[in-house]
This record gives sequence, structure tokens and C-alpha cells, in this order.
Amino acid sequence: MGYFSFKTQDTHRSIANRESRRKTFGVYMHDDQGNTYFEPSYEGYGVFGGVDYYELLANMNGLKTRSQGIDIAHSGKPHKAPNLTECQDWEYTTQAPQRCNDQGYFYEF
Repeated sequence: MGYFSFKTQDTHRSIANRESRRKTFGVYMHDDQGNTYFEPSYEGYGVFGGVDYYELLANMNGLKTRSQGIDIAHSGKPHKAPNLTECQDWEYTTQAPQRCNDQGYFYEF
């Protein structure tokens, strides 16, 4: 299984996972209800602050499971998505974070 990788929506930096050679940084995940979850060192599997990104995405769209969230994220259809930022103070936007082709690990140095 590969890593789930994203870019932050405020700085557009790739969120490196802790197994990569790139230094990690703190990331905030925000939902549409005003909740914020902080992840100081991303593991690469979609969990930020103990909350699974794809399960939260499913919940935000009236569904329940992680696999349903993954399906929605890759469906190409409009949906609500958690926001990922380096900034704690963030106004939620309906735009989903951009995925990173490097998978948070396979960076060229």
C-alpha cells in the first residue's frame, strides 16, 4: 500500500511523512464544523491528530467509512473535504487539498 500525500492549502508545501528524508512539519486538519486537529509528524497514511482524513471526508458527506471517503475523494464529483494547512487559524473552504505526486516520500534531492 502506498502513502496518502497532500499539499497544504495555505503554503502549498508537500506534507512529508516521517519516513522520508525531508523534514516533517506540523499540519492542521480542519472540517466544515469548525473542528481542528493537529498532527506534528505525519506518518503518511491519512491520519492527522488521531483523525483519519478519509473517514472525516465520508462523515462530512453523510457517509461513514474510510473506504467510502476514499471513493468520494477519487470520484471526480463535487464533495466537502477536510482542509489541510500549516496555519491553525483558517477559514474552511469547500476546495479539497491538492494531492502530491511524491506521496510525501519520493522526493528528488
